Amino acid sequence: MSIKIENSLLERSCKGMIETILYCLPNAFKGTIYLVGPPPHLVVRRITSGIINENRTEISWGLPEKSDYNPPGRPWELYRDEPGRPLEAMAWCIERQKSWTAEDPENDLRSIRVQTEGKTQDFHHMEPVLVRKEDLNFDMYSKDQYPRNHKGDLIWQDTDYVVVAVIKIHFKPYTIRIGSHETKVIKKLSRLLGTELLSYQLRQDSLKAMEELARDRILACNILADSLRNAITKSALIFSLIKQEIGILREEWEELISRDTGLRNVKELTIHELNRLLMSINGAPPDLKEELYEIHNRFMEISFTPEQGIKWIEKRIEEKWKSLLEAYNGDSLFKKRVFQNINTLKESLSFGVKSHAVQNYTAINEELKEKWLSLLYQENNSFNPSYIDKLIEVLKDPALNLKKKERSIKNLLKLKALAETMNQLERNTNFLLHQVLNGNNKNKHNHVLNQNTCKKIPVAGSN
Repeated sequence: MSIKIENSLLERSCKGMIETILYCLPNAFKGTIYLVGPPPHLVVRRITSGIINENRTEISWGLPEKSDYNPPGRPWELYRDEPGRPLEAMAWCIERQKSWTAEDPENDLRSIRVQTEGKTQDFHHMEPVLVRKEDLNFDMYSKDQYPRNHKGDLIWQDTDYVVVAVIKIHFKPYTIRIGSHETKVIKKLSRLLGTELLSYQLRQDSLKAMEELARDRILACNILADSLRNAITKSALIFSLIKQEIGILREEWEELISRDTGLRNVKELTIHELNRLLMSINGAPPDLKEELYEIHNRFMEISFTPEQGIKWIEKRIEEKWKSLLEAYNGDSLFKKRVFQNINTLKESLSFGVKSHAVQNYTAINEELKEKWLSLLYQENNSFNPSYIDKLIEVLKDPALNLKKKERSIKNLLKLKALAETMNQLERNTNFLLHQVLNGNNKNKHNHVLNQNTCKKIPVAGSN
């Protein structure tokens, strides 16, 4: 089984998702969403494509004149991996249910445009949209419903999901890489798109079962569903982007004080030392060492507040080191060196707020410094417009010499406006929800409607 909803609703949902990605990721310029048909044929059909202009103010929509994936689409047998056929990222995303990032198209084994057209400027990321089998009533015990690879082996048997769509986003050359924050934003949105498409499916099924409901009641539910989906889909992303922007400011601040005071943050050196110690362990399985090595390097890609960073280190790094050392290296001196470096890593998190470098930095007065640091390293678990206002006010101070601050001010202002719009939308949704759920419950159909509405809301919000 697959997602089956009206084309107008499907296209509107896909356009909204592409629009969100292109406006929020400045290095993205084109987006396409493909619908994946029901197993076992898995016909992939391009729904819509959007290209944003150079000023990033307008998106042009439409399908290319020639494409194997234009309607009526392309079946699984024609794009899956087979000997003698160019490998496609689409086949990887659908069979493996994993993303594919073309960070180096010229050397990308699955860049079909490079293989067939010789076009190397095709930097992109593809993300499968997954929905649980049980949500689509997929028969997990019927082999007839499962696709097969070219060898005849069944795929998808060992996963709880089916692929219902694929998102493809094109980026400016050399601005996308495997595991970057852009890929994580797209992955998050793919989950939300899956929830949104499923909610459309559930609503469509529910409407068929409630044909006797009054027109005004159905209209209220439609407004409620649209508002709820939009708010849930976009508000979480906006807050994530706000935190990311603040993280960029923290990184620039720490680079600034390091450069001006000559005192270096030892975080990078400590990670290098931990990697060196890790590689020196004999007898440990390579996959365990590789996993911890990747976690070390992942730490360098994220800007934490001290409290967040310490929790991250303890959970992701320290616990894994303890398990590794207990199993493969009992040398007490070696253990001491490892945990000394881990403690140094924790201390490095305070470099931008409590270190000697901050104390020695005199380019701004103490009052401004105290206000700036209290905002920059504040723990934020929810959207707070007054906090954003205070941060922007400090950023506007000419004494704060950050190269990217004008860009950050613009981004924070836009994100704040978007977040406030989403909050208003959620308030309207709550009002409508109250009206629907507290209607005339003496009517049998109203009672059914209230039950269905209560079931849908956690499904959409769970991602």
